[in-house]
Amino acid sequence: MINREDMLELTRRMTPARNCFARIAGAYMDEEGYDHSTFNLHFGKLKQAETKRNLEMAKSIPFAKTNEQLKEYRFPEGERRKNGMWSLLTAMKQDGMKDDALLSIFYELVGESYHTDSEYCIFMFYGSYDVPVKGTDGAWMEGSEEVYDFLICAVAPTDEDYEPGKPEFGFIFPAFKDRSSDSRYINIYNAAPDDPQTDVMKKILG
Repeated sequence: MINREDMLELTRRMTPARNCFARIAGAYMDEEGYDHSTFNLHFGKLKQAETKRNLEMAKSIPFAKTNEQLKEYRFPEGERRKNGMWSLLTAMKQDGMKDDALLSIFYELVGESYHTDSEYCIFMFYGSYDVPVKGTDGAWMEGSEEVYDFLICAVAPTDEDYEPGKPEFGFIFPAFKDRSSDSRYINIYNAAPDDPQTDVMKKILG
């Protein structure tokens, strides 16, 4: 189960004043799952309006209805984990999402299994959160427990001007569990939990 307070703690670092993201990348996809343009930028180079818009997009994933729209899933053990999407996401995170070749593979895998009748976009965010120490009384203390490096994916329909709408699918990897990174898990978002993107979830989970 996902702790709602953990997710709210993350979202508090997703504002223009307290931005935790270092990089943003994405692909614009057609209905058949082929990308027709991509980008990969340092988050700090975005204009003010773009910064705010993209922060809202990223924040919508952890801010979703916990354990309804946003649910926790465990990756398989052993070779299935090493040979699957887990390895690709781990490499993207460790590289700080700078390798366009890894991102291209990811877009292709999503495009093969994501079902939609319209053009859409896949936005990826790489962030780091210096997790502060929290006392037994719930008060914040000086110092940090760890640095949580993570990816957020948001998949959203686009309009005729290629502006993204509200995300319909996404995830947080690795899971932020008990205020710590846990790469055995991923938190997957479906805007319509009664009609989830089953095929792309299978692709991610192996």
